[in-house]
Amino acid sequence: MLFNSIFSWVIKKRIHQIDLFRKYPIEIQNEMLEMLLKKAVKTEWGIRYDYSSINSYFSFRSSVPLQDYENVKPWVDRIMKGEKNLLWPGEIKRFAKSSGTTSERSKLIPVSKESLEDCQNKGGKDLLALYYENNPKAKLYSGKYLVLGGSTETNPLSENSYFGDLSAILVESLPWWAEIRRTPSKEIALMSDWEQKIEQIALSTIDQDVCILVGVPSWTMVLSNKILEITGKKNLKDVWPNLELFMHGGVSFEPYREEFDKLIPTESMNYVDSYNASEGFFGIQDRKNEKDLLLMLDYGIFYEFIPMSYFEGIKSQIVIELSEVELNENYAVVISTNAGLWRYIIGDTIKFTSKLPYRFLVTGRTKSFINAFGEELIVENAEKAIAEACFKTNAQIRDYTACPVFMEDKSRGQHEWLIEFIKPPENIEVFGTYLDEALRNLNSDYDAKRINNMIIEFLKITVVENGTFDLWLKSKNKLGGQNKVPRLSNTREYVDQILKFS
Repeated sequence: MLFNSIFSWVIKKRIHQIDLFRKYPIEIQNEMLEMLLKKAVKTEWGIRYDYSSINSYFSFRSSVPLQDYENVKPWVDRIMKGEKNLLWPGEIKRFAKSSGTTSERSKLIPVSKESLEDCQNKGGKDLLALYYENNPKAKLYSGKYLVLGGSTETNPLSENSYFGDLSAILVESLPWWAEIRRTPSKEIALMSDWEQKIEQIALSTIDQDVCILVGVPSWTMVLSNKILEITGKKNLKDVWPNLELFMHGGVSFEPYREEFDKLIPTESMNYVDSYNASEGFFGIQDRKNEKDLLLMLDYGIFYEFIPMSYFEGIKSQIVIELSEVELNENYAVVISTNAGLWRYIIGDTIKFTSKLPYRFLVTGRTKSFINAFGEELIVENAEKAIAEACFKTNAQIRDYTACPVFMEDKSRGQHEWLIEFIKPPENIEVFGTYLDEALRNLNSDYDAKRINNMIIEFLKITVVENGTFDLWLKSKNKLGGQNKVPRLSNTREYVDQILKFS
């Protein structure tokens, strides 16, 4: 109990610093930009874009072009081979794996020492600090916290560097005060066989005093059901009586909230959302019973925003800084970071709910997508997979859309594809097999969730009658012209509407 009190006192001291950027957000962001430019002035990138002459946001915006992963990848390839001082000073040895690029199965995002310590790890500490601010009587450090993360692989291009899921990189580099309370062991936490991993985590933690769960909602549900299966208990509070907090992120929690209420049927349970990605830690839910997130402004990240009404990728002409944003407008997020990502479009969209302090909601992706279970499926994946399935089955498609089938009770997630064929395949199950195989080959995150049907079951194909999509578009007054059926959606809104016309 004494250690818990000391920990609580120390971590709450951080609240005073958070209050500074709550009150003075623009000043803090200007400091971040100045720091980043000064730090990188002698890198190859800094010399190319003459960082020594940049003295304002206007000159930074005018001098440095917008970037996406296709632009950054050649630099990352060189860094992975051991080259130093390219995008950021010194050597970078860690790379976070993330899906989403059109030409590669996975993106590899550089993680510098500064971004690890001053951004990612700092975000974890701040989440606890803000939780203690809202829950002064919390006793989190009197028990263990269970982290359900990914696996780490060795990067074959350099003996001393490695890549893996961001969660695994964080587990490998936790500070001592966090590591002594973490469970399960690193050997289990970093296993790559997810079926075996879930089993081992369950067996090794059911007799421990777990106070905190950390993970993506979908995987945490799988683990929770495995624990209940092994123990025969009715809910998680029967297994861990002192469980009080689930720190989640990665996908929207709303589709899972009802199921977690069944798994942990108590009003004393707390859920805190955060927005962190391979590229950085961006936001934390800092208020009880509110869904928006506080934009974290002193993590070595400088933010810019592109209004989605003017979004043209790296060719976008209208880019604004934080002081220029408006409430309830949809923006693509652009970041410059202490890992050497410069004016990098991360692909996420947000809208601001307040400006003092700056709070926001994540609204989606710059491209349509499905990310209900952490699979990060994008349209490019879908188009290529559909084309391959059609080629192999001699089929022709007129239109299609896809969305999630959310987990319910102990069922797993699934994707439902509504397809209107011009020429249907002879066997729709064979078509589905080819489609699923292509998606797994194109997207490593989708593939991971499909292994042994652990998170996502084999996809469901619903063949709709000819003219179904046109009837739906007509009902929206969008028939003809350049109006299109959304290819992917992270909710069931479109699909449920279209099914009414079939």
